[in-house]
Amino acid sequence: MEAPERKVEIEVAYALPGNQVMRRLSVPSGTTAEQAVLFSGIIDLFPEIDLARNKVGIFGKSVKSGMVLRDRDRVEIYRPLIVDPKESRRRRAKESSSTRKAGE
Repeated sequence: MEAPERKVEIEVAYALPGNQVMRRLSVPSGTTAEQAVLFSGIIDLFPEIDLARNKVGIFGKSVKSGMVLRDRDRVEIYRPLIVDPKESRRRRAKESSSTRKAGE
């Protein structure tokens, strides 16, 4: 008699500013993050997702798309950044500096 295939329970999540989709799946043991995204069908809902460009993570930590998932992992699909965080900080610091000088 053949042993039943072991399954792991996972979630796949993708969020936009006004919309969040989360799918719970039962996938075969050995499933990778990329495979989970494909199994979830989220790419069908959001065709702008490009796994060659969008990074994925598990519980807020970026991982390689080939990472094998464990039971209860949540795979998150990240959107590309619009502004570089370092550049944004520099801009805010410069604006703050000029505001202080004007107020002196």
